[in-house]
Amino acid sequence: MEVVTLGTGSPIPDPNRAGPATLVRAGGRQFLFDCGRGVLLRLAGAGALPITLSALLLTHLHSDHTTDLNDVLTTRWVMSPVPLPLEVFGPVGTEAFVDATVTAMATDIGYRLGHHADLTEPPGVAVTEVASGVVVSSDEVVITCAPTDHAPVHPTVGYRIAADGAVVVVAGDTIPCAGLDTLVEGADVYVQTVVRPSLIEQIPSARLHDVLDYHSSVVQAAETARRGGVQTLVLTHLVPAPFPGTEGDWIAEAAAHFDGEVIVAVDGWSRTVGST
Repeated sequence: MEVVTLGTGSPIPDPNRAGPATLVRAGGRQFLFDCGRGVLLRLAGAGALPITLSALLLTHLHSDHTTDLNDVLTTRWVMSPVPLPLEVFGPVGTEAFVDATVTAMATDIGYRLGHHADLTEPPGVAVTEVASGVVVSSDEVVITCAPTDHAPVHPTVGYRIAADGAVVVVAGDTIPCAGLDTLVEGADVYVQTVVRPSLIEQIPSARLHDVLDYHSSVVQAAETARRGGVQTLVLTHLVPAPFPGTEGDWIAEAAAHFDGEVIVAVDGWSRTVGST
């Protein structure tokens, strides 16, 4: 199983970091978690395309995690020679969000249907809203989800992917909570969005300070990883993005609370775990 941090940025535009998105290759399938700004460019960089995705799994409906849903749906639709509905999983509210996105695409859909004789129907999407339990199950891969805590954003979920004798967790935006502890237990790789309060507090912006109470800090992510016996903690969606050369400060802050490996993710970082 391979995990790739396609986009490691935040809502703050960054020329080096696309919006939140993680690709997991498992059981001969490819699963995309969240679809932030620039996701298809990073997906192409990882050697994948929308038509190769088995499913899109959303952790929550904040704009920075969903902004390129239109691009994913449209590009999959126009690149496929046959109808290829996309499975989308996400928390309650996902179906309405997807329906609204497709409605917003109506003018473009009409243009393409009118111009291409072999396009005879709009993009296909099959939405399943999830809260906890098994999301995907086969002999090769099992994906489960559990509720997380990103209040007042509610509901939100994180995902645990088990395949090839290994476990990868994509947690999304959350503070420590019981659901998160369940997800990360014994994980080989735990991907967690993080903030550094000591840096954010120096920035004179009340709106930016607001992010502190509903994202895991580096310390909290490290403590969650320690409780769960995680092997590798991957810090992503980094707020504020580290200045080049300061990544070691983030690692040191986590290492004071967690004895495992700590990675400060960049776009395109990947790790293969389990049997090959």
